[in-house]
Amino acid sequence: MSTRAIAKQLVRQRHPVSHTKTAQILHELGYSLQGNRKSEEGKEHSDRDAQFRHINAAVKKHLRQGLPVISVDTKKKELIGNYHNAGKQWLPAKQPKKVQGHDFPTPDEPRAYPYGIYDIGRNRGFVNVGTDHDTGAFAVASIRGWWRYEGRRLYPKAASVLITAE
Repeated sequence: MSTRAIAKQLVRQRHPVSHTKTAQILHELGYSLQGNRKSEEGKEHSDRDAQFRHINAAVKKHLRQGLPVISVDTKKKELIGNYHNAGKQWLPAKQPKKVQGHDFPTPDEPRAYPYGIYDIGRNRGFVNVGTDHDTGAFAVASIRGWWRYEGRRLYPKAASVLITAE
């Protein structure tokens, strides 16, 4: 809960206080603003190992038969434009690329939606990037694009494709 929301609740309960004073009190009480941390694991599904053994067996069978096996996933959405990103690039010394100071795009600001397809048998990746989709239809279009671009050339006799997804 934000300090503004806490202050608003306190004002409703007839304890007038500003959000800045609320932050000061929280700091004095030993609180700090923190993000959450993934540490708790969900309850394991009783059939989890059996499911993975089944998937692994199907993958191995398809690969032995020379059939395509692909793993698919959606990658992190990226803003399109002059925004900060975590990557690095080689530039002349002391000449960093200048980007916008804040990454608060408007709702109509374009975004890139990368969809990854990994060919397990050939150890090759294929990425399709869309700008206005993040749906099942885009996933199907991406797989279709992989098939048309390289899948059918690499696996001309394939009658099926095994697709795994997380």
